Amino acid sequence: MPDFRVIVSDGDKGAAYQIEVSDNQANMFIGKKIGDMMDGDVLKLPGYSLQITGGTDKDGFPMRKGLSGPNRRNILISSGVGFKSPVKGMRRRRAIRGEEISSVIGQINVVVAQTGNKSLDELLSGKSEEPEVTEIEESEE
Repeated sequence: MPDFRVIVSDGDKGAAYQIEVSDNQANMFIGKKIGDMMDGDVLKLPGYSLQITGGTDKDGFPMRKGLSGPNRRNILISSGVGFKSPVKGMRRRRAIRGEEISSVIGQINVVVAQTGNKSLDELLSGKSEEPEVTEIEESEE
């Protein structure tokens, strides 16, 4: 059974939330690719639409869009995901995971494409957006 950490990023608020998924929820991610859109109901976020932006496998190797399949490969790259060149034109061979999600993926990064009625804070932490006001009685001394 695959177990994933799903990192949900909310660009409007600049916040990210971590959700642990397993069993049937995790099986909904198998076979999806970077760039695919998903319904938020998979993560218990009704009304939300999520886009997969990347992830890493259980060993920490990043996923790269455009690299078909779920396998890890050693590819020659000059820039982009997995390598930042210190010198212009430099290329290196790096181990990169393909763009398809499989059971060896440990973390999946998603971004909110369409928001729902309730805020992510309210749905994920169980707190309401409006702070509770409590009356404090002042004692006379």
